[in-house]
Amino acid sequence: MATSFEVIVSQDDVDATYAAQAAEAVFAEVDRLEEELSRFRSTSDIARLSSLKAGETLAVSLAVWDCLHLAKTVHEETQGAFDITIGPLMQLWRSGEGHLIEPDAERLAQARHSIGSHLFELHEDGCKVTVHADRMLFDLGAVGKGYALDQAVQILQDWSITRAFLNAGDSTLLALQPPSGEDAWGITLAEGSREMQLKEQALSGSGFMVKGAHIMNPRTLTPVALQEKRSYALAPTAALSDALSTAFMIMSPEEITALCERNPGIQWLEVSH
Repeated sequence: MATSFEVIVSQDDVDATYAAQAAEAVFAEVDRLEEELSRFRSTSDIARLSSLKAGETLAVSLAVWDCLHLAKTVHEETQGAFDITIGPLMQLWRSGEGHLIEPDAERLAQARHSIGSHLFELHEDGCKVTVHADRMLFDLGAVGKGYALDQAVQILQDWSITRAFLNAGDSTLLALQPPSGEDAWGITLAEGSREMQLKEQALSGSGFMVKGAHIMNPRTLTPVALQEKRSYALAPTAALSDALSTAFMIMSPEEITALCERNPGIQWLEVSH
């Protein structure tokens, strides 16, 4: 997942040794999910999906199926602003050093045939996935780390830990119950200009912390123009906030407001650098 994970436990009936053991169990689960969800692992189901030809079907793990189902749902809810199949665009619009380049028109036209979440179909029976295009490239980078945090909560619950704070690369945070005597977990956004309180909620941020074309617009198949802002999404789960923060970089304020009104558990924050 190309990021670091942090677990903070603050619970009166849990000593440091027990908390450290629980954290190790969380990290072991994250490592396991990395093997399943990363397209850079040649044996992962995601990598195997990307090798399928049109019409072929693959049975995948429950974790992969869950992520694909969420990705497809968010794709529909955001009218295509979120799409996990835009990997070919990253290869076309970026040089090896990560700089923005103008792609060859013929190659871009060819890539269009393998991009779009409508091109894969999910079958709940047997956790199977059917692709309807050749050379599709699945990338769970915008949902995987959030999903890993959600699964980490299950591990902590198995260890009877309810007061904890989880962090994936400072871009996706998940707060459980706060320490005793506190109303919530206090955080400071990346820009350092805003403090927030989190409790039993996830927060994810997307934006341009570095130069380069790293956010693609699935609607136009072009890079998102460099913006002096970051979009944050608050949601009940980390996987959902992870996906939505990316989509919010594409969507208009009116679209985002309408989405939040349809889904009361979701909130949007936009912060300038």
